[in-house]
Amino acid sequence: MKFPVRTVVVHATLAILAIFAVAPLIWMVLASVRPSGTATDLGLQLGSGTLTLANYGAIFTRLHLATAFANSLLIATTVTAISLLLNSMAGYAFAKLRFRGRDLSARLLSAALIVPAQVAMLPLFLLVKQLGLVNTYAGVIIPGLASVFGIFLIRQYAMSLPDALLDAARIDGASELRIYRSVVLPLCRPALLTLGAFTFLGTWNDFLWPLVVLSDSQRQTLPVALANLLGEHVQDVELMTAGATLTVVPPVLAFLLLQRHYVRGILAGGVKQ
Repeated sequence: MKFPVRTVVVHATLAILAIFAVAPLIWMVLASVRPSGTATDLGLQLGSGTLTLANYGAIFTRLHLATAFANSLLIATTVTAISLLLNSMAGYAFAKLRFRGRDLSARLLSAALIVPAQVAMLPLFLLVKQLGLVNTYAGVIIPGLASVFGIFLIRQYAMSLPDALLDAARIDGASELRIYRSVVLPLCRPALLTLGAFTFLGTWNDFLWPLVVLSDSQRQTLPVALANLLGEHVQDVELMTAGATLTVVPPVLAFLLLQRHYVRGILAGGVKQ
């Protein structure tokens, strides 16, 4: 079978770019299982040298990052679960329910997508402070429970749902809550999985907001805890790469499990009526 020259060139270029993108991650994983002081050797190659899991043991024992890992998992899971519920409700309401100011509100929400999150960080922190939520899990979780992007994504996907199907459910006597639970949620599954993946990844990797809100080391998330250790263990490359690998594993697993829903959810979210 002959392949066109253009196809070969495109695939070869993509393969080279993929190698450049993956190479630092591979080096990070290999460095994390090397003995102390050997990660920077020029001989760091796949399968060469002695491999050890002592660095991961030190992460959980000597550096006590198990608490930070649990904090990140708790915050990311809670934000993802609740935000899916709230964003899906709001997105469905903006797409299919009729109420005064719906279209204007939807346009204002869409315009808010261009505003950087850092712009609203100061007033948001002052609000959290007035509510007494500084240095609490709630102070990190509550601001992430509803997002403009999440509402917009679900709204765009829900707009593609046939009105006849929803009207048929209403004629059968189903309430709006029953329609949302039994009809809308199953049909919006690709968009929900896409939004869930983005929300989990964004919350897990978030560094700035937990750094601002959480001052207690027992409540800090994993990215913040690793950054705090950087100054003390800056020369311990193997230990820091073990911590970085530990941070990367959950997002990578989430991506691998949900990657087939990414494109479908994003493309379907671009449907216009």
